[in-house]
Amino acid sequence: MKIKPDSMLDVGKIRKDFSILNKMINGKQLIYLDNGATSLTPEPVIGAMNEYYGEYNANVHRSIHSIGERATREYEKAHEKVARFINADFEEIIFTKGTTESLNTLAYCLTKRLKEGDVIILSEMEHHSNLVPWQQLAKEKKLIVKYIKINEDFELDLEHAKKIIDKKTKIVSVTHVSNVLGTINDVKKIGELAHDAGAIFIVDSAQGIPHLAIDVKKIDCDFFCFSGHKMLGPTGIGVLYGKKELLEKLDPFLFGGEMIKEVGFEDSKWNNLPWKFEAGTPNIAGGIGLGAAIDYLNKIGTEKIREYEEYLTEYGIKRLNEIGVKIYCPKNPKIRSGVISFKINGMHAHDVVALLDREGVAIRGGHMCAMPLVTKVLNENSLCRASLYFYNTPEEIDKLVGGIKKAKEVFQII
Repeated sequence: MKIKPDSMLDVGKIRKDFSILNKMINGKQLIYLDNGATSLTPEPVIGAMNEYYGEYNANVHRSIHSIGERATREYEKAHEKVARFINADFEEIIFTKGTTESLNTLAYCLTKRLKEGDVIILSEMEHHSNLVPWQQLAKEKKLIVKYIKINEDFELDLEHAKKIIDKKTKIVSVTHVSNVLGTINDVKKIGELAHDAGAIFIVDSAQGIPHLAIDVKKIDCDFFCFSGHKMLGPTGIGVLYGKKELLEKLDPFLFGGEMIKEVGFEDSKWNNLPWKFEAGTPNIAGGIGLGAAIDYLNKIGTEKIREYEEYLTEYGIKRLNEIGVKIYCPKNPKIRSGVISFKINGMHAHDVVALLDREGVAIRGGHMCAMPLVTKVLNENSLCRASLYFYNTPEEIDKLVGGIKKAKEVFQII
């Protein structure tokens, strides 16, 4: 275990950018360990959105007056920032409401081309957003959905993946990082299996991109989805990346203003990428806020964030093991994110969360929008989840552990 976390990041200085961390909950200073649900938003991101509303609040791509042109420039600049952040081209970056909308868009657009009996491959660790759309459309179109199994160390079983990904497979869509297990999946290897079978490969990186350096060209995924609110940005903004040649072949999912080039009474022609997939007035402030969040992450450095979170996660697992809770995560720290899901025998997760809230500690309890994983694979009705980010500290983990000890005392659990 690394000994000097302050040498990785100046966490004390960083925390000053998050005013919410000064908030008192039940007379205790907030300890926010629910970053897997949504991250906190730093002042520079809030400031960028406030500047839009206060100085150039206008619609984009419509007006040639001064503030309309500035709004368009800043909104397009946000697309450019995202493209550079994941090593993509500007035309390949589509803004959506979030990962859920990105995945639904792909499900509806791609399954239109499939025929009865075609196979879609997911994994047992998928979030509902990357399970339900494919599941429901498969029922409607008589497609087959198969799931890559999880091994005993909470990793995807790549040998099983090799068996079920075959020439009948048309789409493979998997999570980059599990929001329950914290497992960092080998998406490059899974993508190779998909492409060898002639299938489209999709990555849900809602839990990946906030914590890892991303290069979509190295991953060689066909589509890549993520949300702004899990990476310091605002809610209601997300990204759908797609290879340009694939996006050009896809029909739009939403129709209306801005996504058209020409409209007649009989037919219409679509706009150029990426606007072809951004119908109507977009979340302009959200896009600008996402761009500011990327500026903030770049300033800190994704490698430093990853290094610090490895330390923090290892420390958290060590402390939780000391008090005898059952932890669900891979043993290998190199394929483990800052998600720590655990169970306290004799206590429901919701009781643990409620008692921790009395101590000002915010964690998640339940099935984490991954019900089949939690209830069918792990055989639990619910779990507790502490999810870490780079503004968290070892001292906050100590307070989490102290809060759990108090909760066990309430339930007279030794």
